[in-house]
Amino acid sequence: MGTSEEDYNFVFKVVLIGESGVGKTNLLSRFTRNEFNHDSRTTIGVEFSTRTIMVGNALVKAQIWDTAGLERYRAITSAYYRGAVGALLVFDITKHQSYDVVERWLKELYDHAEATIVVMLVGNKTDLAHSREVPTEEAKMYAENNGLLFVETSALDSTNVELAFETVLKDIFNKVQKQKQKSPLDNTVALSAENSNAVSASPSTEGKRTCCLNL
Repeated sequence: MGTSEEDYNFVFKVVLIGESGVGKTNLLSRFTRNEFNHDSRTTIGVEFSTRTIMVGNALVKAQIWDTAGLERYRAITSAYYRGAVGALLVFDITKHQSYDVVERWLKELYDHAEATIVVMLVGNKTDLAHSREVPTEEAKMYAENNGLLFVETSALDSTNVELAFETVLKDIFNKVQKQKQKSPLDNTVALSAENSNAVSASPSTEGKRTCCLNL
């Protein structure tokens, strides 16, 4: 599904958020490089990787940002929400404490990102189901009540990792397409009026890159 770095139609910035140790970094590496590191260290600040995939009839370059979950890094990561059009809010199904703070993370996200951002609640580490502390139905109901997408994943064995990212990217893409249909005379399509350059689409003479993301 990979393509050359220069061959894409849209760039979507997606952030991974949640407590330290829930598996955000391994979700990122599994999706972008199909790798899993058992000795993954705590992320300091922000890291990101990219992967280009087909969404509908367009090539979308996903720029996935892995934000540090530790409190002491919170100040330097808040600026990285800007321009994000998607977010995966991750918790560890074996640690109820990581689920208990989901609401706080959601508030922080909405405080710094656009209200139109696509958000998915992700219960990670399903490979450790024998140690589960967060019932699937409880998390699913929370997601439904808060207008979030929901899925459970395992970065270790790849369960639903592709599905999680692809679902978010498809949702973002569909929003862009709907807004474009509403404004057929406007060459620029944006998910937010305040940050119109976050996700924009305009005609390209080469028929290749028709969207760019300003970071």
